[in-house]
Amino acid sequence: MTGTPRLAFLASPAEEAQLALAQMTARYGEHSPEEADVLVALGGDGFMLQTLHRHAGLAKPVYGMKLGTVGFMMNHQRSEDLIGRIHAAEPAVLRPLEMVAQTESGATVGSLAYNEVSLLRQTRQAAHLSIDLNGQTRLDELICDGVLVATPAGSTAYNFSAHGPILPLGANVIALTPIAAFRPRRWRGAVLKADTEVRFRVMDPFKRPVSATADSHEVRDIVEVTIRESRDRTVTLLFDPEHNLEERILAEQFTSG
Repeated sequence: MTGTPRLAFLASPAEEAQLALAQMTARYGEHSPEEADVLVALGGDGFMLQTLHRHAGLAKPVYGMKLGTVGFMMNHQRSEDLIGRIHAAEPAVLRPLEMVAQTESGATVGSLAYNEVSLLRQTRQAAHLSIDLNGQTRLDELICDGVLVATPAGSTAYNFSAHGPILPLGANVIALTPIAAFRPRRWRGAVLKADTEVRFRVMDPFKRPVSATADSHEVRDIVEVTIRESRDRTVTLLFDPEHNLEERILAEQFTSG
């Protein structure tokens, strides 16, 4: 990127983020997301995901600054030399998951997930699911609280909390991770090639209802969900070189807290 980039500042509703928004726009000016060269997201990881979902169609790189409780996808917040930081930033290209969910009512709902797609039981009844990979049944019955499919960028979030593997960027794999599996009791999930089509079928969906959530978009009372990595959609995040996303994912595997 050469010259001075036009910036569009986007902020979460939190007071701290709104204060930073006022300071940043006064210092660097303001452009609409459509006019800007770079989107600057002020908030936490949740707001970054909202920004990606809302503005992915613009195909603009996004530079995040942490002003929330969780900031794995964000850079450290400071207002000095923002233009220089953006010029020096390293890009991380993310490819989202595409979810297509079929509901009990017959509706078909599609959504994207940059972190993960998770299936969760809706009641005290455990979920009973079957799992197909590329059209072949691999698990006839998984009895569990839920199951998820995570991207490498999302593998440090819910997936890691569910004891799933952390995946390196650029490895062209996704994680399939059970959540509190009861049977098979020792099944820990699988690491799959990124182009694998994963299909879940809900067994007895009226007695054991299940929801599917793509990042924060929930679809309730599902009967079947198909998940695959998008072939034609990408987003680009910008990271300070000393703390880029690849380094964060590596460092996360050596933390004890």
